[in-house]
Amino acid sequence: MEVAELLRDVFWNKGYAATSLDDLVAASQVNRPSLYAAFGSKRDIYLRVLEDMRAWSIEGIEIHLAGDGPLPTALHNFLIASAESTLAGDEGARGCFIVCTAVTEALQDADTRAIAARYVEDVDRVFRERFERSADELKVGVDPTSAAAIASAALQSLAIRARTGSTREDLIRVADATVAVICG
Repeated sequence: MEVAELLRDVFWNKGYAATSLDDLVAASQVNRPSLYAAFGSKRDIYLRVLEDMRAWSIEGIEIHLAGDGPLPTALHNFLIASAESTLAGDEGARGCFIVCTAVTEALQDADTRAIAARYVEDVDRVFRERFERSADELKVGVDPTSAAAIASAALQSLAIRARTGSTREDLIRVADATVAVICG
């Protein structure tokens, strides 16, 4: 595992505020001066990891929704894959890195808020673009922009539910309900 991934995992498990520089040094096995030289301050490390996770997450959503297969299948498969990923973690279900770490910091840190806001905008955009391509598969009365907001809210809900103890079956029910609301 790369050093950046080890650092990410500390923030993911503990959150930004509870993570100390000693935690980052211990996880990375890089001494403090070298860690500072390579990554900067704790905040610099967090912002780098946060931006990397934003880009990685958006790319993953784009890949899942890129195909021309039936919308209900693509949306369902993506939400199930997302549910599975939110349940993963070496110390338990971690949810989504951005939803479960950045939201708390966004109030105090404009840079964190900007990255988190960009993530939400990008998620909405990717869903909306897919729903526009498959508008004829949306439930009657559901437009692509509204469907994108619902799908985005469901995705964020999966992360929160996983982090707070929901089971895989609970998350699948949310995924199924989301597809039913959007596609009928």
